[in-house]
Amino acid sequence: MTRAAARLQGGHELLLLEGTREFFPALIEAMDAAQTLVHFETYIFDFTGSGTGLAEALLRAARRGVQTCVAVDGLGTGAVPSEWQQRFTEAGVQWRVYSPVNALALLLPTRWRRLHRKLCVVDGRVAFCGGINVLDDFHDPSWGRLEAPRLDFAVRVTGPLVADAQHTVALLWRRLQAVHDLRRREPLQAVHDLLRDAGQRRAGAPPGPSGARAALLLRDNLRHRKRIERAYLKAIGAAHHEVVIANAYFIPGRRLRHALVRAAQRGVRVQLLLQGRYEYFMQYHASRPVYGLLMAAGVEIHEYAPSFLHAKVAVIDGQWATVGSSNLDPLSLLLAREANVVVEDKAFAQQLRERLLRAMREEGRRMEATHHGRRPWLQRCKENLAMFVMRLALFVTRKRY
Repeated sequence: MTRAAARLQGGHELLLLEGTREFFPALIEAMDAAQTLVHFETYIFDFTGSGTGLAEALLRAARRGVQTCVAVDGLGTGAVPSEWQQRFTEAGVQWRVYSPVNALALLLPTRWRRLHRKLCVVDGRVAFCGGINVLDDFHDPSWGRLEAPRLDFAVRVTGPLVADAQHTVALLWRRLQAVHDLRRREPLQAVHDLLRDAGQRRAGAPPGPSGARAALLLRDNLRHRKRIERAYLKAIGAAHHEVVIANAYFIPGRRLRHALVRAAQRGVRVQLLLQGRYEYFMQYHASRPVYGLLMAAGVEIHEYAPSFLHAKVAVIDGQWATVGSSNLDPLSLLLAREANVVVEDKAFAQQLRERLLRAMREEGRRMEATHHGRRPWLQRCKENLAMFVMRLALFVTRKRY
C-alpha cells in the first residue's frame, strides 16, 4: 500500500458493530450474499458457542462455489477440531496458518511476529475491520464462561478503502499460499506467486461523491511499522476539546505518554477506558506504572469492570475516530500485523463516543491518584517484574529487526 492509499477519502458508508452479537450477524449476512470471493483473517478462530455460526457461513459460501480463504494466526488459533477440518476440506474452505508455533519458533525473535488484525473482504465490495475475534462474547479459552460479554468493536465499510483491504488480504494470502506450495513440493508455483506479489501494484478506487471520509491503516514489519501510532499522535496533538480512548492492553511508549500529558495540560479532557480485570500477567501489570504520571497531569482513567475489555478504539473532538485491532503497547506496535480504520465523520464518531462514555459511567470504575499511590508493595513488585519482561522482549526484538 502506498502512502497515498492511507489518505482519508470520501464516499464511505460505515456501520459500527459492538461485540459478536452485532458483528457475527453482519458478517454472516455478507458471506451468505457472496458470489465470488470471501477473504477472512483473524487472530483467534474458536469453534465454541456463536463461533460455529460463522464457521457454518464459510461452509455455505464454499459449497456455492465461492472461493473461501481463511487465514488465522498460529499462536492465537489452536488446532482445528477434526470434525471441522473434515467439513472444511469437503466443502472447499481454504485454511492457512500464519507463523505456526513450535518450540523452536518461540526461541527465534523473527518468529514472534503475529497476525493480529481482523479483516474480512467479500466480493471486493464490503469490508469488515476491528478488534473482534471469532470468539463467543461469553466464552474465554483461558477463563471459561464469562458473566458479561467482553467489550469490543468492529466496523462494516463500503467505499474506496475496500480496495485497500482487498489488496491487503490478497497479498498475505498469496504469500501464505506460496509457503504452502513449497511445503507440498511445488516450488515453481511458489516462486511465481512471490514474484507476482513483488511486482503488483494496487489500483485505487476513486472516491465516492459523498459519505464519510475514511482510510485503512496497516502496521507491519516493513514500511508501515509506525503508521497507526503516528495517526494517534497526530490526532491527539491536534485535539482541542476531548480525547476518549478505550484500549485493552495500554502500555504507551514515551511519545504517546507525552502526547496525552501535553493534551491534558493544555485543557483537553483526556479520558481512558482500560482493562479492569486480570487477563494476562505482563499486559495487566506492566500498564500500571504509567498511571500515576498520567493522572498527575489530569488524565482520567476508568477501568472496565463487568468483563474483559478487548476494544482498540478512540474518538477525538467528536469528529475523528478509529476502530481496529491495534493495542497501544510496544510489542503490538512492534511485532503484530494490525489494521485500523480511521474515520472523520461526526455521526460515526458521536455514536462510538456515546457508547464509550456510557461504559465509563455505568460499567467502569474511576481510578483515584491517591489510591493508586498507596498500592501495596507486592503489587509494585509484580509491576516491576512485568515491566522488566516487557523491556527485555523489546530489547531482543529491536536488536533483531
